[in-house]
Amino acid sequence: MSEPEETSPREFTKEELKRAYKAFKRRLKLTRLDDESKLGGGAMSSGGKSGVCAVVPPDHYPQEIWDELVRRGRMVYVGNGLYEPANP
Repeated sequence: MSEPEETSPREFTKEELKRAYKAFKRRLKLTRLDDESKLGGGAMSSGGKSGVCAVVPPDHYPQEIWDELVRRGRMVYVGNGLYEPANP
């Protein structure tokens, strides 16, 4: 697993980082819910746990903000554009 480049041309405010991380967690949560709600198994099954642990972050934030969150230890880059929370 190679880390994304650590070049950050500008500093992000604490609020910008917080909003971006919140948007990432929301996308991860919705992806997990979508995965868990798939039809399958018996009609009376309670569903299953999602195997989703990493997602592509929202694209309305620049790549540099995700690199900064990785650098600060909030997220982990797992490859192929996927990130996961550092402490799930």
